[in-house]
Amino acid sequence: MTQYLPPNLLALFAPREPIPYFPPLDTLPHEKKPWLYTGISVYVQGFEDPSETPAPTRGETREERLARKNHEREERHRNAMEEAISSWEPTNDPNIACDPFKTLFVGRINFDTSESKLRREFEQYGPIKKITMVMDQKTGKPRGYAFIEYEHERDMHGAYKHADGRKIDGKRVVVDVERGRTVKSWKPRRLGGGLGGTRIGAPQENIKYSGRVDERDMERNAGHERDRERDRGEERDRERDRERDRERDKERRRDRSRERSDRRGGGGGGGSRRSRSRERDRDRKYSRRSRSRERDRKDRSRSRDRGRDRDRKDKDKKDKDRDRDKERDKKDRERDKDKKDRDKSKDKDRDREKEKEKDRDKEKEKEKAQNGSVQAMETA
Repeated sequence: MTQYLPPNLLALFAPREPIPYFPPLDTLPHEKKPWLYTGISVYVQGFEDPSETPAPTRGETREERLARKNHEREERHRNAMEEAISSWEPTNDPNIACDPFKTLFVGRINFDTSESKLRREFEQYGPIKKITMVMDQKTGKPRGYAFIEYEHERDMHGAYKHADGRKIDGKRVVVDVERGRTVKSWKPRRLGGGLGGTRIGAPQENIKYSGRVDERDMERNAGHERDRERDRGEERDRERDRERDRERDKERRRDRSRERSDRRGGGGGGGSRRSRSRERDRDRKYSRRSRSRERDRKDRSRSRDRGRDRDRKDKDKKDKDRDRDKERDKKDRERDKDKKDRDKSKDKDRDREKEKEKDRDKEKEKEKAQNGSVQAMETA
């Protein structure tokens, strides 16, 4: 068959050339003379003296190295924090040139909020002298908080009272006074101080709603949570007692029914074998039915408990939302009332100014009339 193949395919099946033979360069292994084994006495003189041997060094393990690095990192961080705390003096900062008792701190601002938008939102509480938006020194982007200086201290107090939790560009802001120059031994969040409860620790301890965090409010919320937990525990205990009473009643009814069936079976002069088998079948059927009913009742009670817990959680959530909405409505009402009072006072001041201007005009007319009469008498 191969003679019919084309030359290019026949070249694939052609044998290779034989491997050329080269004589060995060295003697063969079995022809070599073996090495003679000698002792080490010749080399003992080159050994060092045991007294000059240095003490063995112990290398640190991986865990010890990690612990050492963590300790060094913590030490560096602690030293940096101490240095920053010692050098932090807001009263001597040349970049701060506003009155601390007229300045308002606004935090959790949307990063897209502009200074003009912030001025429009907070100018309704009074005339604003200056707004300082804090920017990142490296990137130049906003940090999310600002300082607003009012012309009058009463306007700052009004904004502090009513503007907390106000929604600006989709985010609720937190409003507070400037504490750096007004509160003694105050430290910002970056130096281990600050207020706020969104990063306290565990999820159940963190505050999830916006606005200022008062310690009394936190203690009150914690007390409400403890009361709710205690009420839930008491309700579970009561439900457990009811379940236990129901089990006892079922056992009593079952025992009574067995006694009645025994009495019926024994009243016919000993009974026959067929009646006894019928009684046994009835007892088995009743026990099976009672077990299935018991299982169904337990399943229903479990589903009922789950539904109660779910309803209780929904109710607690609705109560929290309702309380939060009430608080916000209250703040809005107080804000509207304060604004109306300010408008009324402005209207009164405007009316007084108008009356004063009228009185001035009348006095000027009287003076003109008197001067005209005097000139007429002089010319006469």
